[in-house]
Amino acid sequence: MANSKIEELQNRKKELNLTYEHISEKAGLPLSTVQKVLGGNIESPRQSTIEALEKALEMNDVGYPSQPEISIGNQDFAAIIENEYFYVDKTDFIRRWWESADVVTLITRPRRFGKTLNLSMLDYFFSNRHEGSKRLFKEWNIWKDAKYHDIQGQYPVLFISFASIKGRDYGTARQQIIQEIVSLYRNYSFLTSESFMTEMDKSFWNMVGYDMADATAAESLRFLCEILYKYYGKKVLIFLDEYDTPIHEAYTDGFWDSMTGFIRNLFNSTFKTNNYLERAIMTGITRISKESIFSDLNNLKVDTMTNARYDTDFGFTAEEVSEALDKYDLSQKKDDVKKWYDGFKIGNSSDMYNPWSVTQFLDSGVLNNYWANTSENSLVEKLIREGSADIKKNMESLLNGESIEALIDDEIVFNLIDKNESGIISLLLAAGYLKVDITVDEMGVRKKYKVSLTNLEVRHTFEDMIKRWFEDDNVRYNDFIKALFANDIKYMNRFMNEVALSTFSCFDAGNKPSHRNEPERFYHGFVLGLIVELKDKYYVFSNRESGFGRYDICLEPCDKKDPAYILEFKVHDPDDEKDLAATVKNALQQIEDNNYDADLLTRGVKKENIYHYGFAFEGKHVLIG
Repeated sequence: MANSKIEELQNRKKELNLTYEHISEKAGLPLSTVQKVLGGNIESPRQSTIEALEKALEMNDVGYPSQPEISIGNQDFAAIIENEYFYVDKTDFIRRWWESADVVTLITRPRRFGKTLNLSMLDYFFSNRHEGSKRLFKEWNIWKDAKYHDIQGQYPVLFISFASIKGRDYGTARQQIIQEIVSLYRNYSFLTSESFMTEMDKSFWNMVGYDMADATAAESLRFLCEILYKYYGKKVLIFLDEYDTPIHEAYTDGFWDSMTGFIRNLFNSTFKTNNYLERAIMTGITRISKESIFSDLNNLKVDTMTNARYDTDFGFTAEEVSEALDKYDLSQKKDDVKKWYDGFKIGNSSDMYNPWSVTQFLDSGVLNNYWANTSENSLVEKLIREGSADIKKNMESLLNGESIEALIDDEIVFNLIDKNESGIISLLLAAGYLKVDITVDEMGVRKKYKVSLTNLEVRHTFEDMIKRWFEDDNVRYNDFIKALFANDIKYMNRFMNEVALSTFSCFDAGNKPSHRNEPERFYHGFVLGLIVELKDKYYVFSNRESGFGRYDICLEPCDKKDPAYILEFKVHDPDDEKDLAATVKNALQQIEDNNYDADLLTRGVKKENIYHYGFAFEGKHVLIG
C-alpha cells in the first residue's frame, strides 16, 4: 500500500515537473524527508508525511488537475464539473436551504456573486429532467449526507432567468418576459397529449403564446405547475434568477408603474396562490419594497446582505481564496488580493471576497477592476450624478477613506429612491459598493450603520464613474487643472466657464434648481473631480456653508514643498455686490478673515507657496480672481 502510494507521488512529481525544494516548501516538510520518501529510501513513511505530500501535489480523490482550467463566465454547473474546471464547493447550500423548509426564499447579493451558478446547481440536483446528474455531486460535500441521495433528481423544476429582460420600454420588456414563459411551455409540449389534460386545460395551454393577455400571463406559471404535478405526482420547485432586472430597467427608463403591476400579478399567482408549488427561490441584487411587487406575499423569507442566513454560500470566504491562490502559485499576492477584492460583509461573515474578480485574477494573474466591467452601472451613476449636495458630500467622505453614518432600508422603494439620501445609500450597500463597519442602531425597520467603500476595486469603480462626468468633448476639466497649477488666471477663467456650462446640466436632476442652488450642485461634482484627478498629489478638503452661498476647497500637497491652493466659491449677491468682480473680492476677503492658511502653515507648507482664488458665480457664469 505504502509503495503504491509513493509510486503515485513520484509520478505526480514528474507530471507537475516540480523540484524537491518546491514540494518541501508547499508540504512544510524538511527537504531531506521529501527526498528520502520520494526517492523510495523510507519503507514505511508516517501517514502525516504522506498526507502532507498528497496535499502539496494536489492528489485528491476527485482527480482534478492541480491547476484546473478556469472557465470565465461559465454559469452552468454541469459544464463546470464535467469539464473539471475550477470550482469552489458550494453544495452545502443545497442542504442548508432544504432544511430551512421555507416555502419562498428571496436572496439578494451583489452582481456576479455566484447567484446564477448556485441556482444552476440546485436545478441539476433536484430536477428529474437531467438524466444521470447524480454523478455531478458524488465528489462534493452534499453527497456526504446519505439522506440527500434519495431526493436527488426527484422533482419537477422550473428554472427561469430574468437576467436578459432589459427592454428600454414596457412593451419590449413585457414581451421578453413572455418569451421566457413560452420557452418553458415549449420544453413541456409533450404534456398536451397526456390523457389527464382536459379540453379546458388544452384551451388555456393554447392561450399561452407571444400575444397572450396580461391575465393569461399572470396565471401561466401557476397553471404549468398544476400540469406538472398531475404528470409527475410531485409539487414543483421554482428557481427564478435575477428577478429584479426588469424592475431596475423600468425605473431607469421610466415605465415603473406598468412593469411593477405586471410582475406583481405574476408573482401573486406563482408564489402565493399556487397549491402546486413545493418551494421556490428568487435571487436578485435588491429587495424591492413589499408595496411594489410583494404586497400579497406573506410567505416570503428574505435573505439580504445585512440579514443573511446563507452568509458563506455566495461569494468566496478568506479560506477559500487562500487555498485557491496557493493552488495557482499566487500565494505572494494574498495581501494585494485582499485590498482589491475583500471587504464584503454578509450577515455575520466578514472578509467575504468578490468571486467574479478573484476568478478573473486567478486566470490572468493581473490585479484589475473586473467587477465594474461586467455591466453598466447606469442606475448608480445616475443617482449619484443627479443626487443632492448631501449625496455628493457623502461621496467626498467615502473617496477620502472615511465612514459615513446612514439610515439603511432593507426594502428599496425605487419610485422614491431619488427623493431621499437613505434610499441611495441603501441601494449602494445592497449592491456591494458599501460595507458595514459599525452597527449604530438596529432597532426598528430602518437601521443605522456606519458604512465605507467595500474595497479598492469599488473605489476605482467610482473614480472611473466621476471621470466620465468630465470627459465630454466640450469639458476642459484637465485644462483647468493645468491652468490652476500654472497660476494662469486668464485660462482658468476660460476653461472654468466651459466646464461649468457643460456640467451644470449634468448634475441637474431635472427639477430646475434655482440659480442660487446650481453652484452648490456643481461645486460638489467639482470637488469629487478634484479628489479623483489629484489623489496622488493632493489631499482635497472641502467645507460648505450652503445657507450663505459660500463653499471652500483646500488643496494640500502631499509633498509639502509643492504649492497649496485655497479656493473660495461665492454666489453673487446683487443686493450687496455691484458685479462679479465685487463677489470675487469678497470671496478673497473671506479667505483672509477665516485665516485658512493657518492649518497649512502648521502642516509644513510655506506661506509663499499658498495661493488664494475667489470664484464668483452668477447663474452658469463664473469669474475667478
